[in-house]
Amino acid sequence: MEMTGSRTLPMSQQIVWDALNNAEILKACIPGCEKFELTEPNTYAVGTAIKIGPVAARFNGRVLLTDIVAPTSYQLQFDAQGGVAGFGKGSSRVELKPAGSGCELHYTVNSTVGGKIAQLGQRLIDGAAKSLAEDFFRRFEEELQARHPAAATASPAPAAAPTAASGGLPGWAWAAIAAAVVLGLVLLT
Repeated sequence: MEMTGSRTLPMSQQIVWDALNNAEILKACIPGCEKFELTEPNTYAVGTAIKIGPVAARFNGRVLLTDIVAPTSYQLQFDAQGGVAGFGKGSSRVELKPAGSGCELHYTVNSTVGGKIAQLGQRLIDGAAKSLAEDFFRRFEEELQARHPAAATASPAPAAAPTAASGGLPGWAWAAIAAAVVLGLVLLT
């Protein structure tokens, strides 16, 4: 599965970069996240509970940050196991660019999944991916504004909707596990 998206945030690039590299903030913003802990430099142990349609499971995995160009971009490599529900692995790229008085966050997620969760219908998966991405970004923006109220200079522009291609687990779900991130994502996820 491939998913891309972007979001304009009313914070400086440096503030957003710092938040995207803060395990406490990511744990609070990732839907269902139960654990997001630094285990060694640029490596995190993650645990999350996800429910997509009739499939609910706890996933445990690892996230590795590579190709770090502070405060602009990084690459995430991730893998997670969810028992009989399945597994996921893949990568995500997160980029920040100045945009007016804030910054724009862009993410791309590529993931592969197996097991029960990979058997869900594409419409259900796409809907869950969009919902998880929006939930992450809403929480992330609220957390940024709570921590930096003076830096919130303007309301963000509407987010570009995440787009998905091919089947599998919602890309943003894995990006969320991997911090995206968005993304997430947006990045991871």
